[in-house]
Amino acid sequence: MKWNEKALGLALGIIWGVTVLIATLGVVLRGGTGEITGKLARFYLGYSTTMIGAFIGLIWGFIHAFIVGYVLAILYNTFNKAVTSE
Repeated sequence: MKWNEKALGLALGIIWGVTVLIATLGVVLRGGTGEITGKLARFYLGYSTTMIGAFIGLIWGFIHAFIVGYVLAILYNTFNKAVTSE
C-alpha cells in the first residue's frame, strides 16, 4: 500500500492548523494568559495569543504539519518498498 504524500500533508496540515486556531481563539475569548499557546511563539514567527496571532498560527501550523505529513508519507513509501521487495 502506498500513501499519497499530498493527501497526508493536507490532512495533517488542516488538522493542526485548525487546532492551533481554535486553541488560540479559546484562550483569547476567555481572556486567559495563554501560557501553553504562548509557547508556540518560539516556533512560529509572528505568532502571539491574539486574534491576529490565531490566524498566523493557523498558517504556520498548516505549513508545519503539511511538511511533516509529506515527509512521513515519503519515508513510509520508501521503507515499505524496501521491505516488500525482499
